[in-house]
Amino acid sequence: MKNEKIYHIVFPNLNLSFELSPDIISIGNISIKWYGVILAAAFLCAFFYIFYKSNDFGIKTENIYDLTFASAIPAILGARLYYVIFFPGDFYMKHPEKIFAISEGGIAIYGAIIGGSIGAIIVCKIKKLPILKVLDILSLGVVLGQAIGRWGNFVNQEAFGEPTDLPWGMMSENTSFQSVHPCFLYESLGCAVIFFVLHFMIPKLKSTPGLIFLSYSMLYGALRFVVESLRTDSLIIPNTGIRISQLLALLVCIISASLLVIIKMKQTIKKQNT
Repeated sequence: MKNEKIYHIVFPNLNLSFELSPDIISIGNISIKWYGVILAAAFLCAFFYIFYKSNDFGIKTENIYDLTFASAIPAILGARLYYVIFFPGDFYMKHPEKIFAISEGGIAIYGAIIGGSIGAIIVCKIKKLPILKVLDILSLGVVLGQAIGRWGNFVNQEAFGEPTDLPWGMMSENTSFQSVHPCFLYESLGCAVIFFVLHFMIPKLKSTPGLIFLSYSMLYGALRFVVESLRTDSLIIPNTGIRISQLLALLVCIISASLLVIIKMKQTIKKQNT
């Protein structure tokens, strides 16, 4: 059956154009969506990377299955609930059946990180695993998954920004064919850079548990703070004009940077005293 919704996506200054449907296949009321497939691919890539690198962090591979299962479900729930809670207006109050319609889009990475971290920490406590090392390796998988998963926003034509005259401006039906910042692309490329930087710095950073996690938190917080400032669909704290994800990104960046400085200072003092 022919898909009903087709996006005509154009990057006019790059002479690129695409016709893209959010659905891979649609039969009646049942459809398989690119958004879900891309998120699944992002999850699998993150899982296999974590599984492959687990021994480098002294974590047995059999524990990766427990950590993955225990963090995946609360991560999905956290991502969706964060989005629903801060979604403007009362749409989900009027349409509660849409609260868990994740395949239609609408999840928030900070909700996923919060939920997933809680699940992982619980497993660490039960199985007596080193929490900081687990957070280190999970953060590497998460940022890899983010780099891939953001392309789900491209397929759904969401997570774009304000109008722009820059050469890579994007337009489609959802932008009223006005050239806008492709914020999904900024964040995907930024996360890819963060992943490769941290990946190649594993030998240097893993000697101090928590450094990779804090470095990820700081770098992604800075990236998200900038990207969020460009977006037009930011989640807002109710009854304020404050973008919740931008505020959270700034706080995470500052706290992580401060902790990294403290750790470095303690290491320097320790060296001086030996």
